[in-house]
Amino acid sequence: MMTLTYLKDVVTLRLDSNLCVGCGRCPEVCPHGVFVMENGKSRIVNRDACMECGACARNCPVDALWVKNGVGCAIGILNSVLGRKSACCGEDQGCCCA
Repeated sequence: MMTLTYLKDVVTLRLDSNLCVGCGRCPEVCPHGVFVMENGKSRIVNRDACMECGACARNCPVDALWVKNGVGCAIGILNSVLGRKSACCGEDQGCCCA
């Protein structure tokens, strides 16, 4: 499987391990394997693979995760993989990746 990476060390993803209750939802919903469960808690293992979709934060029952959706330009990454040549964020919005 192809690994998608936006830019090194720019992802806004944050995990407060003190708040984590180990529910396992973040590794379950993350499309890029950013998280693993270790010792009953979630841990970020591949932060740069985060496309900032926000699925982890939206599914965290204790708000232990935070990410600013869209900063990583998930739409641009996906459009590129699909071979689309149009503006990365949609024709009406211009390109957020430039």
